[in-house]
Amino acid sequence: MELTFAAATDVGLERDHNEDNFLIDKKLRLFVVCDGMGGHAAGEVASSITVHQIRDAVFHNRDLIDRFVQDDAEVQELEILQLLERAIQDACATVYNRAQAEPEKRGMGTTASVLLIAGEPSNLRGFIAHVGDSRIYLTRQDQCHQLTEDHSLMNELIRRGKIKEEEFDTSPYKKFKNAVTRAVGVYASVEVDTFDFDILPGDSFLLCSDGMYVYFDDPELPGLLTDGDVKDVPTALIDRANAGGGHDNITNVVVRVLGGPEQSENNSANARAEELSLKLEVLKGMQLFRYLSYKELVTVMNMTETRDYAPGEPIIREGEVGEAMFVVLSGTVRLHQGAVEVAELEKGHHFGEMALIDRTVRSLSATAEEPSRLLVMGRKEFYSIIKKQPELSVKLLWSFTQVLAGRLRKTTADLGALRGDDNHTLPFDEE
Repeated sequence: MELTFAAATDVGLERDHNEDNFLIDKKLRLFVVCDGMGGHAAGEVASSITVHQIRDAVFHNRDLIDRFVQDDAEVQELEILQLLERAIQDACATVYNRAQAEPEKRGMGTTASVLLIAGEPSNLRGFIAHVGDSRIYLTRQDQCHQLTEDHSLMNELIRRGKIKEEEFDTSPYKKFKNAVTRAVGVYASVEVDTFDFDILPGDSFLLCSDGMYVYFDDPELPGLLTDGDVKDVPTALIDRANAGGGHDNITNVVVRVLGGPEQSENNSANARAEELSLKLEVLKGMQLFRYLSYKELVTVMNMTETRDYAPGEPIIREGEVGEAMFVVLSGTVRLHQGAVEVAELEKGHHFGEMALIDRTVRSLSATAEEPSRLLVMGRKEFYSIIKKQPELSVKLLWSFTQVLAGRLRKTTADLGALRGDDNHTLPFDEE
């Protein structure tokens, strides 16, 4: 898979100088957008320091990335994410110390949105590190996905349900619309969001400052990024922003991954693309994950592994301690208690989810009826999400509660039907 890319920046129509900065390093496959803030051109200083320091940090650790590309088993995705996080933290300290040494630059800071692409063509992976309200978008199969979360007062109020997005411009909070809740350099350190994901043939990315993305709606983005020569896209996007008002500096970096499934001769890449699409499709259709965003679904998928089972092969056994939940991607799985069949599960069905929240023994056995591929999530990986991502964990636990409540209601109804009780009261309501 070949990468093509282009970038452009513009002062806009209302500012007298440009505090944005971007960086593209072709050899490192590193892309950065920073939107600076602060008086006396201090924002430009902060964004310039940050893009160059991030690039230098990645360059000096390129041996780690090379080992990942060569599929060195000792180099995991987490190490690449930690490299990017350290790079932003180091830039944060540098900007902060510079501001302390030069009083006129006190309070300067910048956003930082970083995309690093690494791996072999058949196993290409994206790594994101992010602070602030610049954004990174992915367009895939004519759909748009925002891969970063805005660290802004506006987004925080919307996320907490205090206000709706369409009401913001007429609310008392309007004057704080551009206020960011995290920035590089305002303090000596900053919390960095990191994320990694599979990259597929035909993917396109947009890294941009807020002076760009306020002038388009997400559904428009696939067409805007894929039409025409990639070199013309950034300028066209800037023209669009200026035509809309150009209220701020405008910066964007566009990256295309050439070779869609219909073009590529790489069978392994195509198979990987099909499997990834299948996993996301199945997870999205499950009640347990129905409230998750695209990014959250990918986060869950990253915590799973795929296992294949032959016809007649046992998956779980009655009486053993449960350690994982299973999701059927393809094939058929028979649930049974001894020789008594309980259910037959096909694509999209899941079982064993109670193992994620306790260590009780399995009440049923599961056996593959035909060649079957299953997605497996272990308890350790599930707890990792719960501990590190509170917002995602709330969604998961809420869905878990709904699934268990539904099963309890069904069991109660079945018991009531067996004893001819129309009231169908819960067993623990009885004397």
